[in-house]
Order: sequence, then C-alpha cells, then structure tokens
Amino acid sequence: MTPSRTTSGGTPGPAGQPAWELLLPAVGAPARRRGRALQEALREAVRSGRLAAGTRLPSTRELAADLGVSRGLVTEAYEQLTAEGYLRGERGAGTWVGGAVRAPGGGGSGTGGTAGADGRGAGGPVAGPPGPDLRVDFRPGVPDLSLFPRSAWAAAQHSVLARLPHRALGYPDPRGLPELRGALAGMLVRRRGVVADPERLVVCSGVAQASTLLGFVLRARGLRTVGVEDPGSPEHGRLFASTGMETVWLPLDGEGLRPGPLAASGVRAVVVTPSHQFPSGIGWSAERRTALLDWARTVDGYVLEDDYDGDFRYDRAPVGALQGLDPERVVYAGSVSKSLAPGLRLGWALVPEALLDEVVERKRTMDLGNPVLDQAVLAEFVTRGGYDRQLRRCQRAYRERRDALLAALAEHLPGTGVSGIAAGLHVIARVPARFGPPERFLARAAEAGVALRSLEEYGTARPADGDVRLVIGYAHLSPSAVAEGIGLLAGAVGGPVGS
Repeated sequence: MTPSRTTSGGTPGPAGQPAWELLLPAVGAPARRRGRALQEALREAVRSGRLAAGTRLPSTRELAADLGVSRGLVTEAYEQLTAEGYLRGERGAGTWVGGAVRAPGGGGSGTGGTAGADGRGAGGPVAGPPGPDLRVDFRPGVPDLSLFPRSAWAAAQHSVLARLPHRALGYPDPRGLPELRGALAGMLVRRRGVVADPERLVVCSGVAQASTLLGFVLRARGLRTVGVEDPGSPEHGRLFASTGMETVWLPLDGEGLRPGPLAASGVRAVVVTPSHQFPSGIGWSAERRTALLDWARTVDGYVLEDDYDGDFRYDRAPVGALQGLDPERVVYAGSVSKSLAPGLRLGWALVPEALLDEVVERKRTMDLGNPVLDQAVLAEFVTRGGYDRQLRRCQRAYRERRDALLAALAEHLPGTGVSGIAAGLHVIARVPARFGPPERFLARAAEAGVALRSLEEYGTARPADGDVRLVIGYAHLSPSAVAEGIGLLAGAVGGPVGS
C-alpha cells in the first residue's frame, strides 16, 4: 500500500499509515468469510471515526489492488455499507463516508432506510418527520435492497440478450411475454397454491398498477365503492380513488374481515391481505376466507388479494393464497418488490375469466405493456431457479432480523407484546402505557432520531387504553442496527438503565 493513496482520499491512521491499513486483517480471513470480514472491518472503521465523515474512498479497483482481493468483494462491501447508511455514493463522483454516521458514545450508526416503496405501509404522516438527525428508521415497507442478486441478475441479462430474437423487441403482448407468464404461473402454483392459467396472467408494474387496472374496469361496470381493511394500507384507497372509486373502511377482528359490517356496507369489491394482513399481522382464519368468498358470490362481487409478502413465513410453510379457493371471484396480485426490489416495477395479476378482456384492454391503452427485456430477464431468473434461491436468502436474513427485534424489545422495553404471525417484514408491537402516553412516546422517539409509525395511522380505531401500538419494519436493518435502534428508543422513552 503506497503513501500516495492517502492523498487520493485516504485518512491517515496510526503512525501516518493510510486508513486502508485497518482493512488488511480482514483479507486474511478464510475465503468463504472474506467478504463479510471486509464489510465488518470497513463498518467498524467508520463507526470508530478512523474513517471520518466526508472521507472519499478509493475506487473499487484501486482498493481491491491495494488489498490484494477481487474487485467484486470491494464492490459488494461498498454497496452493503451504502445501503446501511455508512457510505454514500454519487455517479461519477466516487464513494464517501456518510456525514450522519456517529461513533459509539455519540449515537447511532445512521443505518436507516426509506419507507413507502410500492405504497406498502406508505400512507399517513410520520411521527416526527425524518431529517438530518435520523439515526434508525423503523418505518415498514422496505426490503433489504443490498440483498438484490446483482451477479445472478447480470448473468440472466447476458443470457437473454444473447438469444432473444429480434422480433421479440417489438410491441409486446399487453398481457406480458409468454415465457414470463408461463414461468410465473408455474412458480405461483408451486409456491402459493393458486390456480394459474398463463393466459389469464397479466404482467403489470407491481400491485399498484394491478389495483388501478381493476379499479378502472369495475368502475366501467358501474361500481362506485370499494371496501378496504381497517386497519389497512392507505395506499389501497388512494389507488382506487385515482380511478374514481370511493373507499369504505371495513373493520377487522382477530380472524379477518367481520362478516356483518361487510354485508351491511353495500360494496361489491374489496381489497384484502389474507395471508399476512397489513398492518395487523394476522393470518385470516379458514372460516373468514370462506365467508368472504360466499359474500362475493352472493353479491356478484370481486376480491382483490394483495399477496404482498406471502412467501415470507418463518414458523411454518406459508398458507396458500385465497385465489386457489375461487379463481373466478378473486383477482390475485403480487410483485417482486419485497423479494427482489421495488424499483424493478414488475408484478402480476391473475384475473377471472369474466374480467380478463377488459383488464387486458385497459393495460394496452395504459402503457402498451411492460418492457420486454425486463420481462425476459425475470423469466430466465425464475426458470433457472434464481428466484427460489433469492427467496431462501431473504427468508434467512429476515428471520434473523425479526428474532433480533423480538430480543431487543424484550430486553429494552420489557412487557412489550408482539402480535400477529411470524411472517413478513414488520411486526406489531404493543408497548405498555407506562412508556407512554402515545403522543409523548412518538415525539421523544423522533427527538432521538428514531423514525416510527403507529398502528393508528393505518385505520380509524383509536384505543383509549394508553398503550403505544407500533408498526415496526425490520427487514432493511441489520440485526445490530435493530438492537441499536431499540436501545435508542428505550433510552428516549425511559426504558431500563443501560439500554
């Protein structure tokens, strides 16, 4: 390692050595652990202040050459720490140590995330708007974007570009590429228990577009209202409002939608999340699933099933989708937003035969179909087993982070109860009233740089028991960041000493 590297962005360490010397022990780790060791060493260098805020890092090529490792290991380390908030990068300007990172004793590590991708958990005001003092972001709705399988995705792109015929680059079938519809149908039958005819599968830009497509079609048929779960994602109502339909809140209990209010509402269309209700976290009972479908047949109505995180169940195999019980009454919608990345804007809708032509025509006039290359790459990824491998990778990571959250709540906020099934990317935490009241709890959390959402932001109920009900997202945070964030929260609201 040459002294000149210091002048190109390095910060001198002990005895005038460039700060990159701090990373040398990591490259001596066994090959299978070298990448993680490098990330840990770089993370610790930032946390300790050995790499100061604003320090410009060498390029991945330069640092790899200095350390004697592959460039891929350095690239992955930079991407991981950028995702965690330790680093920041600008195209063409390099990579820098993030300015919000604070050393131990001075606060958190800046490992926050961005809430609201694909509208999941995006509705309602945040308790204390995030700003430059944000230290840990527990708002729900975001996966760990650093888990995106870049190498496997790039290999699929290369394979697709090498063999895709020229004619495939013309205007696509508005339903989607036949190869992708076939691959998705097979995968959904196997993983989610749906009834999936590829001819009735429409590729769309996530669940958001599936919702608006259905809204336009139902409104053209004379429907003016749609029922949404209470509590539920406010985004559902917004999406249907954009098609001219009004929202009717329908109350839940511990089993699902309550049949009485549903029957009395007068609606003939509802949006539900039965496999892992958002945000309450319950799984609908078999009886409520049956009752909902009986209602749909009675009123000649339709159900939109938003299966936003149905693959992520940690204590048992996931419950099959509602659509498998009645594919003529249920529009089944899903996407890769939680399993791969919301920025891909790739999703699907399995549409009842009676609605199919209208949905496809609306899709055609809306955007002429999704990009061909993106569809072809996803088809390749699913067919070659990459998607299954990605789901297993995410399940392992998210289970570990959920366990870390439960342990941290038990240690730092004793008496906190967690409800709902062991699934998904968030939990509902009911914090005892002694840490409240809710308004003060949320205000103090915001002052401590901890971004949170309360359950009350997602519905109409306002319990008066004084307990604080939180919707805590954890998937985008490392286990250490989860523990740190709950410790900060406890310190702000009067948790145990030393938390």
